[in-house]
Amino acid sequence: MAPPNDAVPLVVPLMRTPGDAATAVEAALAQRPDPATLQPNIGATLHDVARMFRRRFERRARQTGLPVTRQQARALLYIARNEGLSQAAVATMLDIEPIALVRVLDRLHEEGLVERRLHPTDRRVRTLWLTPLAWDVLDRVLALNAEIREEACAGLPPAARDMLMRALGHMKGNLILAEAAESAAAE
Repeated sequence: MAPPNDAVPLVVPLMRTPGDAATAVEAALAQRPDPATLQPNIGATLHDVARMFRRRFERRARQTGLPVTRQQARALLYIARNEGLSQAAVATMLDIEPIALVRVLDRLHEEGLVERRLHPTDRRVRTLWLTPLAWDVLDRVLALNAEIREEACAGLPPAARDMLMRALGHMKGNLILAEAAESAAAE
């Protein structure tokens, strides 16, 4: 990891006079970005909040004996919303590599939470289904998510929460469109 900007070593070329050294230092400092641009922005803040949500979930799941990690819970939620999808489709939705999803699914299968069934028309494809036990675990996941969301949004009135969700949805839509345009241009 790179050191913070104030810890970056300043390389000063060999100078013949003290005036030359001072000029070189001034020139190096002038090349640094404006300090305001180094302050946390929306991307950094969103990343920090998401990291804190994940950490809270992991800690609370361990404390309550919930048998899934945050990543496994996320997979369960996607499967619950879209039962019968292929493993490849769920991997795409989760934005993870298929092999990474296989490891998650193996663990969920071992816990008795997910079934892999043959696709009705393509025997190379496995579809994903939740077991009755998974629905009970999912209820606990949703309750835990609601508790953490309430902690995070404490003090925000309902209108501010709604506006936050609309703004985040708008940002997500913008980024999806930008990625689609870049992908289309690359083809």
